[in-house]
Amino acid sequence: MNKLTALAFAAVAAFASGPPATAAEVAGAFSKGRTNLVATAGTGYGFNETYLVLGLGVSYYLIDGLNVGLSVESWTGSDPTLYKVTPSVQYVFQQIPRLNPYIGAFYRRTYIDGLPDINSAGGRAGVYLSAGRNAYVGLGAVYESYLDCKKTIYSSCNETYPEVSFVISF
Repeated sequence: MNKLTALAFAAVAAFASGPPATAAEVAGAFSKGRTNLVATAGTGYGFNETYLVLGLGVSYYLIDGLNVGLSVESWTGSDPTLYKVTPSVQYVFQQIPRLNPYIGAFYRRTYIDGLPDINSAGGRAGVYLSAGRNAYVGLGAVYESYLDCKKTIYSSCNETYPEVSFVISF
């Protein structure tokens, strides 16, 4: 047996040896009635410019695993300045402790200084990794399609990009 196989067996045994989780423990931060705050910080690229992206969001769980949310982003440091407002819906598969896959959809309105505003819709998928009692790091991918996109203004009407988020639940 090679080292990789032995390591895989040890990991499975460690997860299997713990006591069974209760429904409340499994749903945890993703259970009905919980509110999550999301902070976004990083860089973005658009209009052949690099931007500083800062954002805040909030989501509320209607039932275990299913949330509705609203987020805002500010894209500054380049021209034109952008602001994005995004309502969303997301389902988090909370059945696996410490590792929670998610899938979601969103609609976005982007306000662009000096240009017509543009709408987009898209989807996201990824995983939340436990970073503490009520804190999670999200790693995923997003597909976004710009509606009524004009190729004469925008270089692309569809984008796929990675996303990283930090979530605090209360």
